[in-house]
Amino acid sequence: MPSVARKVIVDHSAESMFALVDGVEAYPEFLPWCSSVQVFGRTPTETHARIDIDFHGLKSHVATRNRNIPPEWIHLELADGPFERLAGHWHIRPLGTAGCAVEFAMDYAFSSRALESVMGPVFGHIVQTLVERFVERADALRHAQPPPAILPGA
Repeated sequence: MPSVARKVIVDHSAESMFALVDGVEAYPEFLPWCSSVQVFGRTPTETHARIDIDFHGLKSHVATRNRNIPPEWIHLELADGPFERLAGHWHIRPLGTAGCAVEFAMDYAFSSRALESVMGPVFGHIVQTLVERFVERADALRHAQPPPAILPGA
């Protein structure tokens, strides 16, 4: 069973990184392989959504039911997709004013050897580069914001 574990330290708040990861609706804007998203339900402690994948013409999907413990944990559980098993988590730990540590871990297994041979390299690439894509998006969003206004006399 393939597994992925990635950890980075970023100069973004834990709250902003949590919101970015939980904000599945925006994924098609910055994940090049994500063609669309459908949110089936959302509460403060759960997000149930489907992500449609289109990577160089190879199309698939994965739906997860995520248990959220803001702003530190998102636990991923498979709801639908070409997998026998898929489970993982995002752990986002604040590091004071320095930013936060972002950890992503996932274990998965495809439902058949045929799917593994076709989808394995694609899905492997996606999960291996996922953390970097989120960090790039957080950086881009920060640079897109206007600088804070300077008040007279400050």
